[in-house]
Amino acid sequence: MQRITILGATGSIGVSKLDVLARHPDKYKVHALTAHSRVDELAAQCEQFRPARAVVGTPEAATRLTALLQAKGLRTEVEYGEAALCAVAASVDTDTVMAAIVGAAGLAPTLAAARAGKKILLANKEALVMSGQLFMDAVKEHKATLLPIDSEHNAIFQSLPATYARSPQAAGVAKILLTASGGPFLTRAVETLEDVTPDEACKHPNWVMGRKI
Repeated sequence: MQRITILGATGSIGVSKLDVLARHPDKYKVHALTAHSRVDELAAQCEQFRPARAVVGTPEAATRLTALLQAKGLRTEVEYGEAALCAVAASVDTDTVMAAIVGAAGLAPTLAAARAGKKILLANKEALVMSGQLFMDAVKEHKATLLPIDSEHNAIFQSLPATYARSPQAAGVAKILLTASGGPFLTRAVETLEDVTPDEACKHPNWVMGRKI
């Protein structure tokens, strides 16, 4: 039975993953669930999946989650902060880590999972964007398994021949081109793109984006 830790359990990808796990209780067991501040949602997930550990972002969230779980008679151990995230990601009690924490906050625990030689289901692209060489070196050095599961990079992964994982050159792949399919510049004239401002780039038509300072 595979023991699973989900980093970012209350986001859309984490929820979808738990839906899959719920369909196969004979194959998967949840070891740990994490969320930053969605305490109510995490408490409901803990009630359903009974993880050994749960991690939240702040002491206040941990206090509230502990109270909710104790009221339900659950024995899930509640922790908080980055160190706790890294600990559950690297735990000997988990086999597979799903990395779905949004943004830079997901880098440290995902790197901890790589250094612990885990199977990593990567939905956090920032780990590669911010620290690609460092992250991939850790994967190789510690013999971790990396599987991309977010939309774009999973589509690329599925379209490549199996030999690509061993050698891109041997698989005959020299270059991969990604095209933009939407966003704030979908209908904008190409010749005006060099004048784009940061504020315009953050103005997505479907969801809120922004620069983090």
